[in-house]
Amino acid sequence: MDRKLLLGLALIFAIFTIPTLLMKKQAPIRSAALADSLRTDSINAATHDSTPPAAVPAAASVIDTATVTGPDHLVVIRSKLYRFAVSTHGGRIVSTHLLTYLSLAETPHDTLELVAQGDALLGGTLVAGNDTIRLDQVQFTASADSLSAVNGPATLTLHGVSGSHAIDLNYTFAPTQYRVDVSGQVTGLGPTGATFFVNLGHGFRNTESNGADNNAQSAVVTKFEKSQLTAFGKLKPHETRTMPGPFEWVAVKSKYFVASLFAYDSTAQGVTGKVTALQATMVDTTKGALRVQVVASLAVPTAGTFGWSMYVGPMEYNRLHSMGRDFDDVNPYGWSWLRWLIRPIAVWIRAIFVWMHETLGLGYGLVIVLFGLTVRILLWPLNRVAMRSMARMQAVQPEITALQDRFKDNPQQLQQETFKLYKEHNVNPFGGCWPMLLPYPLLVAVFFVLAYTIEVRGVHFLWMTDLARPDSLYIIPLLMAGSMYVVSRIGQMGLPPNPQTKMMTWMMPIMMLFLFARFAAGLNLYYTIQNLTSIPQQWLVMQERLKAKGKPVVGVRKK
Repeated sequence: MDRKLLLGLALIFAIFTIPTLLMKKQAPIRSAALADSLRTDSINAATHDSTPPAAVPAAASVIDTATVTGPDHLVVIRSKLYRFAVSTHGGRIVSTHLLTYLSLAETPHDTLELVAQGDALLGGTLVAGNDTIRLDQVQFTASADSLSAVNGPATLTLHGVSGSHAIDLNYTFAPTQYRVDVSGQVTGLGPTGATFFVNLGHGFRNTESNGADNNAQSAVVTKFEKSQLTAFGKLKPHETRTMPGPFEWVAVKSKYFVASLFAYDSTAQGVTGKVTALQATMVDTTKGALRVQVVASLAVPTAGTFGWSMYVGPMEYNRLHSMGRDFDDVNPYGWSWLRWLIRPIAVWIRAIFVWMHETLGLGYGLVIVLFGLTVRILLWPLNRVAMRSMARMQAVQPEITALQDRFKDNPQQLQQETFKLYKEHNVNPFGGCWPMLLPYPLLVAVFFVLAYTIEVRGVHFLWMTDLARPDSLYIIPLLMAGSMYVVSRIGQMGLPPNPQTKMMTWMMPIMMLFLFARFAAGLNLYYTIQNLTSIPQQWLVMQERLKAKGKPVVGVRKK
């Protein structure tokens, strides 16, 4: 996670805790060849034989981008969700238009294409003993020129020959899901079977208006007992990163989209992953674009049969969840060390957003506004408890100061007298902290939901052209900072002058303004609503505090 995000969350935490404390104080795969370790792990994982195969031929004999000579024919498969194209050269998916999404990197916007020009998904290379079968050099014969998956599943069958090996591929496309089921068979394998090195491309083409942010979120994700993310940006130029399996699924993702390969034994107990390893190689960083070649290895038994599934589409939570195997965890709501707490809350908040949008017919801008209002109202009892506790602390502060002067040489007696004073005045010294800390996981969860939820992507609201992007006019960050200052200023009314408190009243809004100016407009909108709603609440608490101290209530004339 980038430093700006961490700093932002730290500042959010500070906003809700520092005022309390102050008041109390007063109060990859190589393009030449696969690593031997990857090949050995793959073959040894096969159930047919554990005998290691002969060495994989060097150079471009395993993974290569060479094209096949002869006519290139594309088979187009259409559904209501997508338009995919499969090339008869290698049986590769060379185009993945997602019809319900637009590319924000182009003007005018067009339907979104994930696969970069010249790249492809699936296909790959089989290594069987001393034989290497490069599918990208096989000319396949297709069972159809085009297919429709609008009303039901559609299956494309491809047949090809490489030397003494016959290769059959079957791709079944789902009508209402971004799912492709793959099965096939290769004849003529030796007694040790083969290893299938499946190509997962080099990352997606840029689909977002902020290419740098999209690059920063690009990563490979693997899942065995739990998911593990490796960001593209963590790889050095030409570095190869080997990730030993077995994995139930492996994925390549950008900020909002993902392509994943699933291979597991649903009937087995314990370890069920069939993806024996994954490698990622940083091959290009030209002009800031991160191109990482990703290849998964799977063992093929002597009979030559194989099969897996693939998801290629948006990171919509419900669709990811329906794939099973914790695939929804590919969308990083929270940090790995705190995901057990943040992720369930984030999923719940995202579900509320979608329900309000689909059931109540509200735009996501209004959803954020209403959700912010509702949260602030629901948390009002907690905030009121905290503020009242601080007011009581302020009321007994002179007596605490007197005790500190009286028993300054006797810490034990000071502690006893202080707790006695707390008891007499019904003061809980921690009463102002915990109500402020309890909502903090909710604040962090909202941060992640508005940063990574695809439903907010490209959504307009008022003058904001995209709630997932910064406000180009900087109006909403200014409103957020200004409302934060007003809340802090009201909160300091009636308190003794304190240079530290006065400085924080100005500094926190300024710091948040500079930091949040480049954050998503939806996030700034949410915090602005939170601040505006808390202004009248702070005003009421401030009057209670002044009344408790015996001062005239603001706006009320003494009789």
